[in-house]
Amino acid sequence: MNADLRRATDGSARTRDGIQISYRLHGNAASPRRATLVHSVAMDRQFWQLVAERLAKDTAVMTLDCRGHGASDKPAGPYTVEQFADDIADLLSHLGWDQTLIAGASMGGMVALAFAARHPARTSALGLIDTTAWYGAEAPKNWAARADQAMKQGLQSLIEFQTTRWFGDDFRAKNPNVVQHCIDIFLKNDLPAYVEACHMLGRADLRAALPGLKMPTAVVVGEEDYAAPVAMAQALHDGIAGSTLTVLPKARHLTPLEVPDIIAAELDRLLTRAGQ
Repeated sequence: MNADLRRATDGSARTRDGIQISYRLHGNAASPRRATLVHSVAMDRQFWQLVAERLAKDTAVMTLDCRGHGASDKPAGPYTVEQFADDIADLLSHLGWDQTLIAGASMGGMVALAFAARHPARTSALGLIDTTAWYGAEAPKNWAARADQAMKQGLQSLIEFQTTRWFGDDFRAKNPNVVQHCIDIFLKNDLPAYVEACHMLGRADLRAALPGLKMPTAVVVGEEDYAAPVAMAQALHDGIAGSTLTVLPKARHLTPLEVPDIIAAELDRLLTRAGQ
């Protein structure tokens, strides 16, 4: 592979409200094939490293740290998925990108969905991975309980809960280094920002946006995902005309880390559907 295509460069940009967002650009920045990948809650841009490397042979790939995460600023809340989506629009303007495929996993999927709804002209295609438009009527209470536990007992108290949701039993046994890497990132989170992100996900409801989405869309979910189960993916598929639905056998919630080859292939096909 040409060394230029392997290159990854880090940068940052200011959003419309003055927040600094950090990002990494993989591959040839001049490529007309462009993808933006948004991470899960309490993760950072490293979440997409394996997928980005696979796509970067012919695609310019941006990964970013959402506000409140990673190396990006961690302002006081409240946060909204729409706010996170507008941060990405500002990053695209910084890079001079008129359009991008946008894909996200879990929280990142909700942000991608909000981006596609708010900035349809800038969305060439939409990838919704291990995610939902709405976590349900009990979501505010459930996410508040998680935030409250983090505040009272620390992020360490959530590790067992998180790791069994993130990855299947077999994957955890065979890939302890990947699991530990995610744990390390999770434990580095800024606690107030994590709490705000939890409340954001509890409040988020993007169901009304689904009928208006006209761009090529792929919905992907792990068969064993009980954080955003297959039924939630099916609701996305049913709500977005022309979307595809792929259920990945034996995979759980963080499929870009469990099966990066498959996720990269799904996004490559989606780019092709978008004419890129």
